[in-house]
Amino acid sequence: MIRFEDVSVTYDGAAEPTVRGVDLEVPEGELVLLVGPSGVGKSTILGAVSGLVPHFTGGTLRGRVTVAGRDTRTHKPRELADVVGTVGQDPLSHFVTDTVEDELAYGMESLGLAPAVMRRRVEETLDLLGLASLRDRPLATLSGGQQQRVAIGSVLTPHPDVLVLDEPTSALDPAAAEEVLAVLQRLVHDLGTTVLMAEHRLERVIQYADRVALLAAPGAQLSVGTPAGMMAVSPVFPPVVDLGRLAGWDPLPMTVRDARRRAGDLRERLAGRAPNENAPASAVADSGTAPQGPPAADHGTRTDSAGGSKGTPRRRRAFRRHPAPAAPTPPTAHLADVTALFVRRAHIRALNHIDLTVRPGETIALMGRNGAGKSTLLNTLVGLVAPSAGTVLVGGAAPHRTAPRDLVRRVGLVPQEPRDLLYADTVAEECRAADQDAGAAPGTCRALVGDLLPGVTDDTHPRDLSEGQRLALALAVVLTARPPLLLLDEPTRGLDYAAKARLVGLLRELAADGHAIVLATHDVELAAELAHRVILLAEGEVIADGPATDVITSSPSFAPQVSKILAPQRWLTVGQVRRALS
Repeated sequence: MIRFEDVSVTYDGAAEPTVRGVDLEVPEGELVLLVGPSGVGKSTILGAVSGLVPHFTGGTLRGRVTVAGRDTRTHKPRELADVVGTVGQDPLSHFVTDTVEDELAYGMESLGLAPAVMRRRVEETLDLLGLASLRDRPLATLSGGQQQRVAIGSVLTPHPDVLVLDEPTSALDPAAAEEVLAVLQRLVHDLGTTVLMAEHRLERVIQYADRVALLAAPGAQLSVGTPAGMMAVSPVFPPVVDLGRLAGWDPLPMTVRDARRRAGDLRERLAGRAPNENAPASAVADSGTAPQGPPAADHGTRTDSAGGSKGTPRRRRAFRRHPAPAAPTPPTAHLADVTALFVRRAHIRALNHIDLTVRPGETIALMGRNGAGKSTLLNTLVGLVAPSAGTVLVGGAAPHRTAPRDLVRRVGLVPQEPRDLLYADTVAEECRAADQDAGAAPGTCRALVGDLLPGVTDDTHPRDLSEGQRLALALAVVLTARPPLLLLDEPTRGLDYAAKARLVGLLRELAADGHAIVLATHDVELAAELAHRVILLAEGEVIADGPATDVITSSPSFAPQVSKILAPQRWLTVGQVRRALS
């Protein structure tokens, strides 16, 4: 169904090909998982299947790519649309209509399907992806994860023979990700759909793959084999594989179930030992959970009162017109205090009676299903959303009433869409502007970029970076000001395991220096590695607030792989196990 024959792609201005010598055949009804570190060319390979590379991206494609017998060099993307459905990393960039139902129908309308067929398929897709309650909602009012599900649904309704998916679960909560992957498995097994998918969160998807295609480094040859065989040599691998390597299991387990069956000896070796949770005293939460009240869904609009996108600090340009003084924020007992907070947006109660206290040195993970209110809460802390009732204080000031040049001394936000912070033409220009904004010594931002993005050159344009690399650059820009309170919205979208490890190390250093970190995340492995405290949100309300070990191990949906494998012992990460055994 998909065939690559000695394919190399070189983009305009690049000295070397992004990918070279790719030979790959994906037969009908097979799911192939494309894995590798960030920036090795996975998105380029996916784009070559749909014809976006090189017809849309430019550059030179050598060799031959065929899909259902059609040569992508001579067939443009619109001439492949009836056989290939594509979902990229950024669902917003693909939407062409205004509402959920219209978006699901658009692709079928373009292909001229009968209205009765369109209606049936829309209803089927709404049910498959849990979108029925959102059918009339404007796309701009959905959370990032809800938009991701709509984007996936919009390519499922035309029933393409081939699905090309780039990080399809990156913005989804664990339950939604399982639902989407179950749908994909059904399409592959029952309908013979061919799926080529790239995903960094291998713990979610490796068990569904028939084969794994590995790009180990930029310019490396593509290797293809069984999931277990490829994970044995891959530089990126999920926690279940890491634990299997540590325990010496052969073959390596791909699922929690397989690992649990083999973990008896490991549990015996760990018996009587306790994880070093390394949580400071401040990790004990003192903020109460929300009182009982009527549920309210998070219908946080993607536009604020000034017309900016969700999670987008529209004041970034104001920050750059008024560089922040270098003086630190006056010390306070709490870096943030939220009391009886209600937020109503588009006539929907997005947050309902939230009480929250954030202390210096504390790392808090906000978790919950898509649309629970996580991003809305972050946006109130950075002043992008005003409270409808209650109070929000950051560094003793109300964020929505604080001038940008003063607010930047107190809090910084890295939004879900990192490009919202990036508008210069090169990495070097971004870093120079960030240093000026923060009143920091020249080179401060560039040093952070070097830690997070080794190998990225000064003259690289931010749009030429991968999604994960852009996020790391945006994080460096925000960290240059070293705000006492750092907010991150889905900070590991697009990051491979090595980049995630560098991020965890950096955030731990910041917390040790007294910075408070609040991150909204669906990445349960990140929460296990980093969080002192976890707050679970559901329909705008706090339903759990406590030490990370207590909260996430008690939740089947939010427990990390190691916790599930070694339960009832209370281990969260492979690192904890490795330290205990050594």
